[in-house]
Amino acid sequence: MAKAKPRKKKQSTNKQPTRLRRFRQFIWSLTWKISLIVLAALTLYAIYLDQIIASKFEGQKWHLPAQIFSRSMALYPGAAVNHPQLMAELKLLGYRKVANPRHIGEFSASTTRIELMRRAFLHPQGNQPQQRVMITFDDLGVSSVKRMSDKRELAVFHLEPVLLDRMVTTGDEDRLFVAQKNIPSTIIDALILVEDRSFYEHHGINFLAIARAAIVNLKAGRTVQGGSTLTQQLAKNFFLSSQRSFVRKAREALMAVIIDFRYSKNDILEAYLNEVYMGQDKARAVHGVGLASQFYFGRPVTELKVEQQALLIAEIKGPSYYNPWRYPKRARERRDLVLRILMENNKLTVAQYKAAASAPLGLRNTNISVHKTLPAFFAMVKQELRERYGDSLLQQSGIKVYTTLDPMAQDAAEKAVVSTLAKLDKRSKNVQVGMVVTDKYTGGVAAVVGDKRPSFDGFNRAVNIRRPIGSLVKPFVYATALADPKNYSLASLIKDQPITLQNGDGQTWSPKNVTNKFSGQVPLLTAFKNSMNVPTVNVGIGVGVNHVAKTLTKAGWSESVSTYPSMLLGAINGSPLMVAQAYQTIADGGRYRKLTAVTAVLDEQNQQLTVKQPKATLAIEPATDHLVQYAMTQVVKNGTAKRLGAAFPHTRLAGKTGTSNDSRDSWFAGFDERNVAAIWVGQDDNSKTGLYGSSGAMAVYQAFLKNRPPLSLRMIPVNGIVNGYFDVATGQAKQSNCGNVVMLPALEASYAPAANCGEPLSWWQKLVGE
Repeated sequence: MAKAKPRKKKQSTNKQPTRLRRFRQFIWSLTWKISLIVLAALTLYAIYLDQIIASKFEGQKWHLPAQIFSRSMALYPGAAVNHPQLMAELKLLGYRKVANPRHIGEFSASTTRIELMRRAFLHPQGNQPQQRVMITFDDLGVSSVKRMSDKRELAVFHLEPVLLDRMVTTGDEDRLFVAQKNIPSTIIDALILVEDRSFYEHHGINFLAIARAAIVNLKAGRTVQGGSTLTQQLAKNFFLSSQRSFVRKAREALMAVIIDFRYSKNDILEAYLNEVYMGQDKARAVHGVGLASQFYFGRPVTELKVEQQALLIAEIKGPSYYNPWRYPKRARERRDLVLRILMENNKLTVAQYKAAASAPLGLRNTNISVHKTLPAFFAMVKQELRERYGDSLLQQSGIKVYTTLDPMAQDAAEKAVVSTLAKLDKRSKNVQVGMVVTDKYTGGVAAVVGDKRPSFDGFNRAVNIRRPIGSLVKPFVYATALADPKNYSLASLIKDQPITLQNGDGQTWSPKNVTNKFSGQVPLLTAFKNSMNVPTVNVGIGVGVNHVAKTLTKAGWSESVSTYPSMLLGAINGSPLMVAQAYQTIADGGRYRKLTAVTAVLDEQNQQLTVKQPKATLAIEPATDHLVQYAMTQVVKNGTAKRLGAAFPHTRLAGKTGTSNDSRDSWFAGFDERNVAAIWVGQDDNSKTGLYGSSGAMAVYQAFLKNRPPLSLRMIPVNGIVNGYFDVATGQAKQSNCGNVVMLPALEASYAPAANCGEPLSWWQKLVGE
């Protein structure tokens, strides 16, 4: 049997699977290596993002603009604040008048009392708690301040200052930071329910919400719903642009996860509520609910009603589309939707929902801006900050600047300027104005107007002009004389005769009275109140021109004073601020204190910055100053400012008119118990106006007092002053029972009335020893 041939061994067919296996292994190896690389890169990138996030969250989240505050109204027994003034202040601060104040920001009022629930606020002297007080008034002002919790009489009580503005120095974003604990819970509830219901459950990203939004958008064919969480929105607002791209969205998601991992939900909410864009205030972008509350409603977020809180959340959807002033119907519908969501989730009762939904939007009056336009005053503040704290202060984040501005005085001054200059323009075209008002008690600048258009940010005539002050120098001439009681009193007879003087250059000068008449001699008080030139020059020459210049300088005149005789009639160039400084000294009993616009500055940690404060000095002896004040009241009563006295017949005012040569400059300076004012009216090109001090600048002051009813000067007697009696014809001091005498205040040390009315003793008087 033949053997079978052995079969040839087949060549292996496993080469192809082996190659495939090796290829798969290669791909797998490459994949996990690439994955490791990507993971490592992603980890490094995440670490990089984490550092960015940490530096933002744990450092300075925002550059907070410097907040500029007004003065804080001080109320205490004897304070020169009347009932109408406090009512106006409370209205300005956004307090609500009710029958019985029980909530913060409410007050009630009777004819002599005001009860209020004051807000808590940060004062330079420390935090001031919310407090319920009763303020009682009498004819002189505040008579008592009582804390209602324990009926204790308070020595002093402050109202919160007005936030005048925030000085935005970097970019155009504006915000008012509010801590999360101070944001009403309804706002937080509404935010989460409307914008991110799973906020407390997710870890920065809500995949379900993203998928749901994608489906809705696909069906609609456009973007109608977003799936971003609050944390993603915060990441985008903080770190990213609004550009739509996959890379930007991925980065946003990664940052949201990191933020959620690193920080608590409350931290994230606080950051979001202070970062979110809420609208546009002209060139300023309004960010955060704190500033939005002021922008939309004119009051702190803590005092908003439920319907107002709901409107804030409604605005997040689209501040432009839901602008409540432009599109009130849209805004209301969106607000009511937020309210309904709150009700459906048991955050509001049905009754609360119905009441809120039927309420009006409650918006602020758009005529009242959330930031004041005060170019002249803010220029003074910036200059003072530079001088006292350096150039870089306003670049720091979160500083708080407390100023001396009195919002009510500023408002009254602006209205007075606008109304009066409109009338004066009909008589003398293109007249301009500069006005400074000070607080007599604090020595602070209470109001400034630098242009007949008070909001115009241009040349500041209140500070920068230099014009001859005319007769406004005369009180300092007479103050120098009255400081020499052996030779001068208010009754002293002063020569009123033609006089020719020679200056150092050999030129002659012959001053004349406005009437071009001479009386021979006149009492000093008559010369003063009628602003007579020749007697004033005679007094000034008698006491020495250099001594008059010294008195003016000690009173605070900040520039050099010439010692030519013409200085005695006001040939001195000055500004309303310089005049206000000197007259503040007279109003303050002869005490010189440098006028300031800034009282305190707090840093971002609310620590007060220290700076050396100038000391007060005595420029004019109080008794002498009292005589000058009295003479100035007579100017208003029956002198060159008698028209002002007639307008306020039951109020004691002090004032002095001034006019430069050819009626180029009209001046007035005066004061009541509360404020000192200095006003210039003239033309920028120094041309004639045809206005006197009484017809130009004094008209502005009179309008100011109509807008801000004056408080009568108290003229409290000072040591060294007595009621003297003087012969009308001779000015000789006599006794009260003598005939033809006038009673005038006099310095006690030099008042020596003549015996027997200045007549020789009769035989029977000699006999009885009288």
